Amino acid sequence: MPDARQEHWNTIFTTKAEEAVSWYQATPGTSLRLIRACGLPKNASILDVGAGASHLPDALLAEGFSTIAVLDISAAALAQTKARLGDSGRAVRFIVADLAKWHPDLTIDLWHDRAVLHFLTEPQDRAAYADALRRALQPGGFALIAGFAPNGLERCSGLPVLRADQHVIGALLGPEFDLLEAFEEDHQTPSGGRQRFVFTRFRRRWSKSA
Repeated sequence: MPDARQEHWNTIFTTKAEEAVSWYQATPGTSLRLIRACGLPKNASILDVGAGASHLPDALLAEGFSTIAVLDISAAALAQTKARLGDSGRAVRFIVADLAKWHPDLTIDLWHDRAVLHFLTEPQDRAAYADALRRALQPGGFALIAGFAPNGLERCSGLPVLRADQHVIGALLGPEFDLLEAFEEDHQTPSGGRQRFVFTRFRRRWSKSA
């Protein structure tokens, strides 16, 4: 049976049109730029966490990536993505899971998060998120994490959020991750509003002494 967090997000994705949610992007341009900057081969394993009904898997398939997984707490959100992708969605693995409770069963080259970490406001949930990332991401892999900047929104979708900069995110990941780039950017919502985001790109060291 879904818990309160799952029920909240299933309600969002079953009662609002895809283009009506504030985080909607027809083309995830910034995410794609950051992924391209990693220089990964087309068979690299990419995981998009907190994916919702994002169009990122569509874009990754169009760019020739062949090993893609998307994870979200909402089965309703992933069902929308699966329906939209049609036959091409057979190349995508769909994972319904709560990141605060998830135990990865796959190894990845790139972890992408465009706005789920900031919803994990409890320290134990954020620690569980970081643990899942470290379990899934192999040495030399990349972590792309974006969320509300320190001067961004304090609430989203009826929930409080924890705003953070690259230093806070880096401290959560730990010393084995090196920050490659960080910048702030405004996201324009479908309703015309603006939300201030911070985008970060980290790389996991090949060894603790590297």
